[in-house]
Amino acid sequence: MPSQNLIAVIGPGAIGGLVAAMLQRAGHDVVVVARERTARRVAEHGLDIETDEYGTWHAPLAAATEVPRGARVIVAVKAEGVDDAAALLADAEPTEVVSLLNGLEHLDALRAALPGVQVVGATIAGETLRTGADSFGPARVRHRGSLLRIVVPDDAARFGVVSALRDTPIEVLSGGTQAEVLWKKLRFLGPMALLTTLRESNLGEALDSDPELTSALIAEVAAVATAEGVPTTAAELEGLLRGFPSTMRSSLQADVEAGRPGELDAIGGAMLRRGLAHGVPTPVLADVLTRIATHVSAPR
Repeated sequence: MPSQNLIAVIGPGAIGGLVAAMLQRAGHDVVVVARERTARRVAEHGLDIETDEYGTWHAPLAAATEVPRGARVIVAVKAEGVDDAAALLADAEPTEVVSLLNGLEHLDALRAALPGVQVVGATIAGETLRTGADSFGPARVRHRGSLLRIVVPDDAARFGVVSALRDTPIEVLSGGTQAEVLWKKLRFLGPMALLTTLRESNLGEALDSDPELTSALIAEVAAVATAEGVPTTAAELEGLLRGFPSTMRSSLQADVEAGRPGELDAIGGAMLRRGLAHGVPTPVLADVLTRIATHVSAPR
């Protein structure tokens, strides 16, 4: 079903499922793309959406295992799914691609698979969880609170898929260059994810449990962000982190608690590699990554 008006969402997890459901509810032609088992389940049962701010509804979404040729595409997989998403896109001739992934390096894989196609990295903020993924019936996507914001680079503001997102309740902003968009999120997401995971606690407790480590990690991340073209002071970054609800937890934390590395490398590893490339010392960041990785690999 080739159509430049069709929006394909790769990855109907917490983020992809919520975005697809909101686009469908706004009247857009949407298909989610997933592995066979997940696609079959979504096609048969749809998704149940529950939010604090935007209502509760059932989304009877179409699903497929391949990206329809010529579609506009949103990539909403986790880091470990990027290579598979790139392979799906390589033969689909998408009109445009917007990724909603954490980290930085996923864009390299997507762009390498799609020479000549407009591929941009956007960010999404909001506390969203998908449950019931392995049971019968519709999976449930739960969005907590009122924060739901997508930021795209300025050069993507006129994309068709961005225009479609503006028809939904999602707040859609344009926020500068590609590097600025990704780093404005990564600079606070990185410390938040790493500290909550390391301390196995919520954000407030994680920030306060070892003030010296917290300050040192924040200073290193601020220095790397500045080297990447997003000027950031340690005080500014700590203020951002303390501005979030103290009860917040991270998806990385949930993955590590379940014995999975999750996006440890996509978030922390990417920051470490950018620091090395710029000659910015990051010994505390390296130590935190090692401690978390050791926890993941320890026998249970």
